[in-house]
Amino acid sequence: MFTAADCSAILDQVRARTPLVHNITNYVVMNNTANALLALGASPAMVHANEEVEEFVAISSALVINIGTLSPAWVTAMKKAARAANARGIPWALDPVGAGATAYRTNTSAALAQLKPACIRGNASEIMVLAGATAERTKGVDSSRRSSDALDAARQLARTTGAVVAVTGATDYVTDGTQLISLANGHPLMAKVTGLGCTATALIGAALAVEKNRLAAVAAGLSFLALAGEIAAEKSPGPGSLQLHLLDALHQLDAATIRRRLKIVA
Repeated sequence: MFTAADCSAILDQVRARTPLVHNITNYVVMNNTANALLALGASPAMVHANEEVEEFVAISSALVINIGTLSPAWVTAMKKAARAANARGIPWALDPVGAGATAYRTNTSAALAQLKPACIRGNASEIMVLAGATAERTKGVDSSRRSSDALDAARQLARTTGAVVAVTGATDYVTDGTQLISLANGHPLMAKVTGLGCTATALIGAALAVEKNRLAAVAAGLSFLALAGEIAAEKSPGPGSLQLHLLDALHQLDAATIRRRLKIVA
């Protein structure tokens, strides 16, 4: 279903094609996300003005929508961009940051999820809220649940939206509603750096830009970040140095490293 060879092949395609990934993302992570995409081999753009999002989608290979810092103008731009991407057959990924924290955030996530994303990536709480599996308030942008708690919700959300759904945590899960891929790379220190979940979604965007098998593309995007974070943590005494080493690890990631380190859970 998904192998180290698949992951390596998708990485090779990202580096060969340097896809333009259009991000409508939050203020907190713009710099980190752009640098991670560059380190991997993709070309990032952070474009959110209503006056140009549709035009910019048209020249992009993938779109990533992240609702971390919402405003009415941005929500309008997100919806316009998603519709433009669908009209042109351009894959797009949704990151429903903090779904469940406020009604505005939850409703915005739910509306975007109905606009045919290729992927929805979130933590367990976000995915459960978006699937309607819980009405509880989430802990801001942090998950109050383990990723395994959201498996049923993820499958249901995939079936109702047509998206590949990724739940990230200590173990990452990827499902199309029927198939399930479980990935066990990463390191606890990654949780001490803001926005690495957002970065994961951006890297998924790069993978979707070059790979038509969406299940494999989403698994690869998650694997790129988890492997780089794991490698970076081995060299880092704390979260500050982790950020630097993570970019280097993304840049240096290769087939041999993927083959040796990728942990796909049976």
